[in-house]
Amino acid sequence: MVIDLNKCNHCESCITACKVENNVQIVTKENADMGRVMQWMRLATTSYEGNYPDVRPVTMPALCLQCDDPPCTKVCPVRATYRRDEDGIVAQIYPQCIGCRYCMTNCPYNVKVFDWFKEEQPIEYKQCYNIDVSVRPKGVVEKCTFCIHRLQKAKVNAAAEHRKLNEDEFIPACAQVCPAHAISFGDFDDSSSTVSKVKNDFRRFTLQEELGTQPKVFYLSAKSK
Repeated sequence: MVIDLNKCNHCESCITACKVENNVQIVTKENADMGRVMQWMRLATTSYEGNYPDVRPVTMPALCLQCDDPPCTKVCPVRATYRRDEDGIVAQIYPQCIGCRYCMTNCPYNVKVFDWFKEEQPIEYKQCYNIDVSVRPKGVVEKCTFCIHRLQKAKVNAAAEHRKLNEDEFIPACAQVCPAHAISFGDFDDSSSTVSKVKNDFRRFTLQEELGTQPKVFYLSAKSK
């Protein structure tokens, strides 16, 4: 995935789409004030611009970076989080999670959330649930999985038709709804793919590259070098 910060207008459509697509719970203001926020994707504040009192935050979309060397998987005592060899996605096995939150502590990007609540949502919200995604129980750690259920469905369809998976058959909800087309998604190993070409932009950078986690989410800086 590549996120172009020059195109991103911080409309938060990606965040809303992520919550709806993955049945992420809605929390009350009181719980949000205590830091118990349920968002798999968020706008993270990276710096501030201007002089007081005319100061504004500089933000960027933040989500699980699906690292090739993920530090979260190394500390889970029950292997509830692991890296899938077939596609490199860092997955979560929710029934296996015991809620110790070691993975959250070891993640340097703060992109995992703990489910503090028993699932109690308004009936209107439940009627909008995505039947392809499980509703997580209280006491487990959740995070972005690149809408893996969409990938699995596309793989099954391609296998049934005895053909390869096409680039445009699978796209996460966040990239699908972005009105500015700031989010590109595809196969980095395919040199002809859109995301592979965008990845080679000179503005490309990754978060905390010095940690050696090898993220698969790249950013394009908002300002030219």
